[in-house]
Amino acid sequence: MDVLQLDVSGRPQAWLSAKEAAVVYASDGVAWTLGEPFMVLRGGIQRLTGLQSRLALHPIVAVHGAVPSRAWRQQPALSNPKLFARDRQMCAYCGGHFALDHLTREHIVPTSRGGHDTWMNCITACRGCNGRKGNRTLHELGWSLYYLPYVPSLHEDMILRGRRILADQMEFLLACVPAHSRLRQN
Repeated sequence: MDVLQLDVSGRPQAWLSAKEAAVVYASDGVAWTLGEPFMVLRGGIQRLTGLQSRLALHPIVAVHGAVPSRAWRQQPALSNPKLFARDRQMCAYCGGHFALDHLTREHIVPTSRGGHDTWMNCITACRGCNGRKGNRTLHELGWSLYYLPYVPSLHEDMILRGRRILADQMEFLLACVPAHSRLRQN
């Protein structure tokens, strides 16, 4: 399980491994935490007391210090796994739900016709629909979309990265996800 790293204002920054989180704790970099500890790391035996060192990791930690510029990106990076998760593995053309290996990234306006590889021009399509559409536009085919594309928020992006997310982490992230997000739909 990973730890959700925030800046001191509460904006998500990264997912940390237990080892990376331990370094933040050990260097006194934790400003505040949320949730009950979910993992205890055990170290060596202290010679004077005979006690084993213990470090309890919380699911969410805010860190001191400067915020890396990547955390303030306007748009999260586009990838197929995140696109398919945003669209809930549903083809925007036929409305069917498909396994990941039957899905493709589809450009609403084909790149061969000036379309860009962006969140707003990309949707999930099954291989069959993608092949039928080819490099034509929706208008030329008389097709419409089952849903509209949108740019995920920073909080949605943290969910879309495909991690195993603890309940405390999911509750924190979903609290800041916009109402229009498909991540809020059952």
